[in-house]
Amino acid sequence: MLSLRGEAAPLSVEARGLRHVWSDGTLALDGIDLEIAQGSFVAVLGPSGCGKSTLLRLISGLERAAPGQLIVRSGVADDQKPGSAGIGFVFQDAHLLPWRTVLANVALPLELRGVAKPDIERQAMACIADVELSDAARRFPDELSGGMRMRVSIARSLATEPQLLLLDEPFAALDELTRQRLDEHLRAVWAKRKMTVIFVTHSLSEAVFLAERAVVLSRRPARVVLDRRIELPQERTGEIRTEVRFAEQTALLYRALEEHGSTEDAPS
Repeated sequence: MLSLRGEAAPLSVEARGLRHVWSDGTLALDGIDLEIAQGSFVAVLGPSGCGKSTLLRLISGLERAAPGQLIVRSGVADDQKPGSAGIGFVFQDAHLLPWRTVLANVALPLELRGVAKPDIERQAMACIADVELSDAARRFPDELSGGMRMRVSIARSLATEPQLLLLDEPFAALDELTRQRLDEHLRAVWAKRKMTVIFVTHSLSEAVFLAERAVVLSRRPARVVLDRRIELPQERTGEIRTEVRFAEQTALLYRALEEHGSTEDAPS
């Protein structure tokens, strides 16, 4: 039986001249150059339909890579193809199985990987604890709020100890206060687990709060128009959203989006 104990190095991602054409002939990505270091947290922003989700799907292996170079690497000379083991994906919808409890939903990927039965509950419960849902482990999805269901989805993605976590607007449908609380949960999980995170969002404030670095894509066909480090302290609490420096970082991203494509989230 396979056990997932033991820590693996976070994955890095390198794209050079990456292009992608949809089946109807639409050019989605055109010459994406991007390097994402091991253990970093990067937010990707851009106009609706510009190709942000497509980029995640290429990295995950859900879409076949087009012309250009895309390398997922776990070591200095250890290149992997996109979609290799070690990648977790969180979608906009939690996609929980309604007949399974929180614990059983989180345990599912461990079962599918053949983890030894004595380890499954322990590892699943550790992931549930990371998202602060231990008291809900025996509840069913229809007994949970939307925010709690998304936390279960994140816990499930953590169960296999991913070296790279991809998130595609997971909190977009939630109210602002719930979203901010989940942002704080996610950043705490990242700080604890030290994996690489790529987070697609339309929210400028969410990108600034969560990420070490923000990448802004142009309208379709997407190109990188801004790649900037977020100049905020590593330790962040909710209060930082009220500070001038937070507004300044948000404004920089807004200007890039305003110049290269519309945005739904102007800075306050």
